[in-house]
Amino acid sequence: MKSKSQIWVISDTHFGHHNIIKYCSRPYSGPTEMDWDIVEKWNSVVKPQDKVYHLGDVYMGCSNGYAENILSKLNGHKRLILGNHDSGQDKLLHRYFDKIDIWRMFPEFGLLLTHVPVHESALYRGKTDKQLKNIHGHIHQNKSPDGPYQCVCVEQINYTPVNIEELRLTN
Repeated sequence: MKSKSQIWVISDTHFGHHNIIKYCSRPYSGPTEMDWDIVEKWNSVVKPQDKVYHLGDVYMGCSNGYAENILSKLNGHKRLILGNHDSGQDKLLHRYFDKIDIWRMFPEFGLLLTHVPVHESALYRGKTDKQLKNIHGHIHQNKSPDGPYQCVCVEQINYTPVNIEELRLTN
């Protein structure tokens, strides 16, 4: 029997980025240790049939060969919400991500996925004025804005993708 696929969310892996360890006080001695720990944690929850929404800033400061080695080891059908350190023209990202967008709305979960937190006025949809919850990255270890926001930067989620069911708007 085929198991049901799930949806996972993560942001700001910064694979290969040495300076992010110092900037964000990540508990690693270097990017290689960090990257393979994230791969291990990712694959511990994400199965090959699952979808993963990466909310931007996938890799930086490393060779394409290094980044490709990391990306090729990640389970799941990956989708990318472009971050400020990603290029929509990056051929490597196009090879490893099935879709690349600037945002993704999940009305069935009451969620809007973005890289940066959006203005609260952008969280209302349609004539019903039902407010969405903004799942975002970008701010690393810093606190999200007050209101319907939740950060899924790796620093705030133990470097492990979070199931979308856990992020669902609960109003």
